Amino acid sequence: MPTTTGLLSTTAIGLLLLGATAGAEPLPRDPLERRCWLAQTQQRTGADLREPVRVRIANLRHGYQVRAPFWVEFGIRGMGVIPAGNKHDKAGHHHLLIDTPLPKDPREQIPFSATHKHFGKGQTGAEVDLPPGEHTLRLLFADHEHRPYFVFSPEITVRVLGRRDTTPPTIEAKDFEASCALWYQDQLSTPPAKTKQVYVKNLRDEEPVTSPFVLSLGVIGLGVAPAGQRIADTGHFELIVSGRGGAPSQRVLLTDGRTEAMLDLPRGDYEIELRLLDGSGATLLKAPPLRVPVTRQER
Repeated sequence: MPTTTGLLSTTAIGLLLLGATAGAEPLPRDPLERRCWLAQTQQRTGADLREPVRVRIANLRHGYQVRAPFWVEFGIRGMGVIPAGNKHDKAGHHHLLIDTPLPKDPREQIPFSATHKHFGKGQTGAEVDLPPGEHTLRLLFADHEHRPYFVFSPEITVRVLGRRDTTPPTIEAKDFEASCALWYQDQLSTPPAKTKQVYVKNLRDEEPVTSPFVLSLGVIGLGVAPAGQRIADTGHFELIVSGRGGAPSQRVLLTDGRTEAMLDLPRGDYEIELRLLDGSGATLLKAPPLRVPVTRQER
C-alpha cells in the first residue's frame, strides 16, 4: 500500500541517475495554447474514486484525432504493475487490444498477435503506429500468465489522420474551440523522447491545480514492479513533496507498484520530485522538480 512519512534527508547524492534533468515539461508560452491546455487541467488531474479498481487509457478519449505514430498512456487504479512471469495477487501487466473485442473466455491466455499487444516488462505506456482511419483501442489487465483479471478500460475509437511528420495542428483565435481540440489531442498523443526517464504524465510545470488531485506517473526505458521484488530493469515510484511557502514536506512511496497517486494539499506553492527506486530502495531515475501551485482545496 502507498505510505506517507516525514521527508527523509537526501542520501542519493552519489548515485548514478539515469534520467534527464533538463527541467520539467513547461506550460505553453503561446497565449492561445496556454489557455487551451489549462482549460483541461481538472479533467486530467481530478480525483474520481467511484471505482476502486479501474484501468483506463489515460491520455486519449473516444473520438480523438491523432497522427501516427502516437502515444498511449496506461492507467491503473487499485492494483500495481509487475512484469509478466512474476506471480502477484494484487499486480499485473497491461495489454492493448486494437480493433478486436475482449476475449470470450477469461480462463484462456491472451494471444500474442498484431491486435493483442503485450507489455510484459511492466511498461506504463507505448508508441502505437496504425494506418489512417478509425481504430478501436482498449486496455486489458492480466496476471503473470497473461490470463485476464477482467479489469479493462472502456473501448474508445480514435481516428488516425496521417503521419506525424505532417504539419501539426495550430490554434486559431477565430475558431478557438475546434482548433484547440485538435491541438490538444495532438499534444497528448505525441510520443515522448526516447530516453530513459521518469515523469508525471498529466501535469506541467507551474500548472495550477485544485486539491485533492491525481498524479499519473510514467517511466520510459524501465518497467514498474512492487518494492522488494528485485526484478531487473524495474522499480517503484516515490514522490517527495516540498512546500515552497513553509508548508510541511512529505514522502509518498508507492511500494505496491501503483502508477497513480492522489495528493491532498492545502493551498500554497509546492515542489514535487518524482523518483523511480529499485527493489532495495536505491534511486534508478529522478525527474526534475515539478512546481505545483495549489490554488483551491475542495472540501
